[in-house]
Amino acid sequence: MSFDNAYESLAVDHGDESRWAYGTGFADPLATVDRDLPGGVDPADLAQYSLMLGDDALIMSQRLSVWCSRGPELEEDVALANIALDLLGQARLLLTRAGDVLGRDEDSLAYLRDEHEFRNVQLCEPTDGPPGPAGVGDCGFGVARLLLFATGRLALFGALAASRAPVPAAGAARGVKELPSPRDHAARWRGRLGDGTAESNRRLRAGLAAFWPFVEELFEPHDVERRLAAAGVAVDPSSLRTPVFEVLDTVLSTATVERPDVRAVARVGGRAGRDGVHTESMGYLLAELQSVARAHPGATW
Repeated sequence: MSFDNAYESLAVDHGDESRWAYGTGFADPLATVDRDLPGGVDPADLAQYSLMLGDDALIMSQRLSVWCSRGPELEEDVALANIALDLLGQARLLLTRAGDVLGRDEDSLAYLRDEHEFRNVQLCEPTDGPPGPAGVGDCGFGVARLLLFATGRLALFGALAASRAPVPAAGAARGVKELPSPRDHAARWRGRLGDGTAESNRRLRAGLAAFWPFVEELFEPHDVERRLAAAGVAVDPSSLRTPVFEVLDTVLSTATVERPDVRAVARVGGRAGRDGVHTESMGYLLAELQSVARAHPGATW
């Protein structure tokens, strides 16, 4: 392997468990994980919780993947591709866990569900701002969203590693090894943009203002989360508000950027992403994500 092509490095087996998520070289994402259900837990609740966390990872992975070959520099292309692949691996494990209960495999859950069946938070869905020269949005928006998402998910997985349910605990334990990388990657770019030029600072502020209204949903517990948290299986997301904001405030202050003064996105009849209520962008994202699988049902490659 010559490495003349920077993307060849993605295919190298570095023998590092932190790269567990890459690719499709393993048939069963749960092959080494105990699938037993803990006592006193409703399997349907655990399936829905797995969908919530798995859909977060799947949709965010899809959003990040559009930057591959279109980033501001080649190194950034590779970095975002790796982050997207890590999230895809998390999605595989969690969707497989949900499928055990629902009688579906990970592919059918990813490619054959309709929009209202997805349970991801809305933060993952919108495009990265208005289309730029590369046709995929504004890097300042992408950095802002990645910082918010990775900071929240790292806090969640840090607490979820203590779950008494084997699958979410195993996924969280692996995830906490991966998630510092995208959070710190976004934080470094935050510094480059916030402390760069007036224009780069403006773009970062615009990105934060665009995505900050979706942050509140990260801390609003769904009934399923409440029940599973009481059973020692899930994490009550409201408990994450303080640690997440402490990290975000520290990161933003070093780039002379403050929390945007914007209102949270209004719920629709009290419902949001965890209930299958999504933004306008979600339908377009799924059309792209699912197009090949729906055009060629049952195909393998």
